Amino acid sequence: MDEKIAEEYAKIKDHLSEEEFLEKLENMKKDYENVSFMNDLDIARMIVGTFIDEANEHKSESEEHAMDKIAKLESGAGNLNIIGRVMSISSPKKFKSRGGKEGTLCNLTIADDTGEIRIVLWSENIKLLKTFNEGDVIKITGVDVKDGFRGNKEAHMQARSEVEVLDPENYKTFPEYVEPITQIGDIIPDEKVNIIGRITRIPPVRTFDKNGKEGQVTSLELQDPSGKVSYTLWNNDVQLIEDFELKEGDTVKILSAQARERNDEISLSHWDSRIVKGDFDVPEFKEEVTKIIEAHEAKDVTLLGIITKIHDTISFERADGTLGYVKSIEMRDDTGNIRVTLWGDDTKREFNKGDIIKLVGGNVEFDEYAATGYRVNTNWNTNIIVDPDEDSSLIDVLKEYQNQLGPIKIEFVQDIEEDGEEIDVRGRVISISDPREFQRDDGSSGLVRSIDFSDGTGLIRVSFWDDKAQDNFEQGSALLLENARTRLGLYAVELNIGKTARVIKLSDDEVEDLPSYAELEEMIYVTKKIEDLQEDERNIRLLARIIDLQEPTEFQRRDGTPGLVRSIELGDETGSIRGSMWDDKAEIMLESGDPIKIENPRVTFRNDQLELSISNNTKLSKVNKDDSKGLPSFEELQDMLYVSKSISDLEDDDKNVKIEGRLDGAFGNKILSARCPSCNSRLEQVDNEYVCDYCGGDVDKPKYLLMVPARVEDDTGDIQITFFSKLAEELLGMKTEEIAAIIEDSADEGALEGKVEDLNGREITVIADVNFDEYSEEIRLNPKKILSTAL
Repeated sequence: MDEKIAEEYAKIKDHLSEEEFLEKLENMKKDYENVSFMNDLDIARMIVGTFIDEANEHKSESEEHAMDKIAKLESGAGNLNIIGRVMSISSPKKFKSRGGKEGTLCNLTIADDTGEIRIVLWSENIKLLKTFNEGDVIKITGVDVKDGFRGNKEAHMQARSEVEVLDPENYKTFPEYVEPITQIGDIIPDEKVNIIGRITRIPPVRTFDKNGKEGQVTSLELQDPSGKVSYTLWNNDVQLIEDFELKEGDTVKILSAQARERNDEISLSHWDSRIVKGDFDVPEFKEEVTKIIEAHEAKDVTLLGIITKIHDTISFERADGTLGYVKSIEMRDDTGNIRVTLWGDDTKREFNKGDIIKLVGGNVEFDEYAATGYRVNTNWNTNIIVDPDEDSSLIDVLKEYQNQLGPIKIEFVQDIEEDGEEIDVRGRVISISDPREFQRDDGSSGLVRSIDFSDGTGLIRVSFWDDKAQDNFEQGSALLLENARTRLGLYAVELNIGKTARVIKLSDDEVEDLPSYAELEEMIYVTKKIEDLQEDERNIRLLARIIDLQEPTEFQRRDGTPGLVRSIELGDETGSIRGSMWDDKAEIMLESGDPIKIENPRVTFRNDQLELSISNNTKLSKVNKDDSKGLPSFEELQDMLYVSKSISDLEDDDKNVKIEGRLDGAFGNKILSARCPSCNSRLEQVDNEYVCDYCGGDVDKPKYLLMVPARVEDDTGDIQITFFSKLAEELLGMKTEEIAAIIEDSADEGALEGKVEDLNGREITVIADVNFDEYSEEIRLNPKKILSTAL
């Protein structure tokens, strides 16, 4: 135990044990651990004070050492009595200890004929404030003197301290208490002043970070006939607004406010000040609302308007390494538009396009990039009120503007005839493409992805650029697209979502009037049969059965990125069509014979026939038995689509014919074709190195195309046939990689010639298309499936 604390305990050792004393000390230390001017000795004295009321201990009985005047008080002296006139009383302020307990403290300033000193009252002493006022001469018993703020001596009251109001006639040498009221326009910096004013603005409380701790601040705006001034409350003092139930229009007297000057502006700070709410003689002040067209460089302006545009919040790094936030909105009144820049906490406020707002305390600044030449910059003392209670004809005008700001129907977007028009639309995501990288003219990289978007009145293609392209979209999700820009496409108007656009995800409650995704599908997609498909048509739905399905194949795009593709053949009662399933769609677990539904495939014309491209922009799903009742079975489709023919009966453009015959003329002196892995072009071999004429570079490891040419004959004739890739592997019973390895090791292109020639005489049944070969001027078979082979 510290020596001085032990001395304090010795005074009450007959009242409690040392263990009990130390336990009380530790408990009280937790209560006051965040109070900077309370140390262990102060707390020990508070405990002692609850047991005894000891007399002042003087160094000597001589007058020169008696601590009977403020000037004679010495730091460390305890349990003293002080007499002085009350010169100021601060408003009580609340605090919370680190242990979570709440407390209250208050500061007095008292003076005698030798000086003045601050007196600190704690929670137990606050009730004494009712017993005296400024100007009273009081005697305070049981105080401890210590070094306080900036080294100035101050006295702390103990739990059992008392206050007695004395007769001022006996203390005529004490300074008189005066309460001069300073006009706001006459305030001088670095002085304490008393003012009376009307509260004309109470901005929201702001938060800030200082040394890892969160602080709070707000500034009341006070006005009297001579001018305006801000009165700043920090941290726990902001609670005074609620404690005194302060509101705009109230009149208050502020005593002992500290005046400061910063950036040529004078403001007041609440420290040991006192706020007195009352009915003071201060005139009502009419607020001047500035018209936007008249908003030229000025400070502390008030604007009334409607939000016409909202930009996304942007984060930035401050000089001290912390993150800052900035956001812009645009507002309009009946005279014009202006951009408003929001900072800090204001960027987190929820504003909506169409909100009527009153902006109080903004600064209008010149901005050469703004359309009007000016912008409004907010600050921590700015107040933005949504739906203000204003009796103004302008409010009626702004409400009319609200009706013009809502989203428009997609069917009306197609009537727009200008590029770059800004509009808002609301709807659901119908289909989504993958993000795609591209290179701009300046060499920088960009990102774009597209979605199809519908509200039930129409369908529109929307392109999301760069950061917006990285958002997570889901089919069926409801979105509000603000500030989208129109782009006149080849066949229809499209929309661009760039930096200034906003993408807002909507909840189910916000889209009750929007058709569901299932309803939109029925509105948008037209169900078609295979024979009715046309090139480039969109928004179709196809219900078909898988006739043939190949294994996925990896490939490399021209930009070097890997891809995946899988061939599929589909059929219904009207015909069949081949398709390509790309990337994620190529990995869907499917089997031959499965009935599937495909929505929004791309219909292309390739190799003299229609094909389907099934990408991430396409919805593909298996269907149940009930939905596929009208679809022929797998066996029925094979009988319908695979028509058996003899070779003599074949005609140009026959599709899916079944041919049974014998292989003949198969030769294998050159069954591998070296291809470029990037563009699939045929490679030229120069000095044992492969060169791609299309890509313009050497190729270290080519990709190989396997092909086995032959003829098929039956009793009626014969016809040329060439088996490629998977079908050639099936015939030979070997993978392309194995064949390439054998040929490379032997350095002989005809290393497998014998194995190929062994195919001659084999009975084979194939499904094939018939094409006319202009080079040989005869028809030939393009095999699609091998049904059987036998020796």
